[in-house]
Amino acid sequence: MNRARFHPRRVDARGLLPATFRFFLGVPEMPVMSRKGVLAIAAVVDVAINASTRPVSAKALAARHRLPPRHLEPVLQALVRDGILKGIRGPHGGYALGRERDRITADDILRAAITAEEVEEPPLPGSPLLNDVVRPALEETERTFSVALGRINIDDMVRRAETLK
Repeated sequence: MNRARFHPRRVDARGLLPATFRFFLGVPEMPVMSRKGVLAIAAVVDVAINASTRPVSAKALAARHRLPPRHLEPVLQALVRDGILKGIRGPHGGYALGRERDRITADDILRAAITAEEVEEPPLPGSPLLNDVVRPALEETERTFSVALGRINIDDMVRRAETLK
């Protein structure tokens, strides 16, 4: 076997398949954030790009992201509650940014999107292994991930999107 082909950076989480082969074999990837979280970030970036002259309607947002409006509306409302977006009522209403682009981070958006999750999961039962080993390890990982997301702001993403035009 040629070991050079199985570079550590290109191996999946279980260390079994090179990452380039996972796609072709149908091996699912482990998502780091929820689908709603990713959609919430996309919605805020979309509003930042398109709401310069007038608010962006939920219907327009949903159409651009190929979603039914009812799917996006709870996420948008959660973003309004957290001050990330501003809801504007009326026939020409919609959504605009609630604060400056450089003051909205991916972490802010994901924290707001969590409140829009439709399914409430029951709390995990307490056990010594869960409380003393698993939870502390995952909490540290979540803190690290949150810090990294806090470095990504909407202004950076909008500027990146503008280079793609």
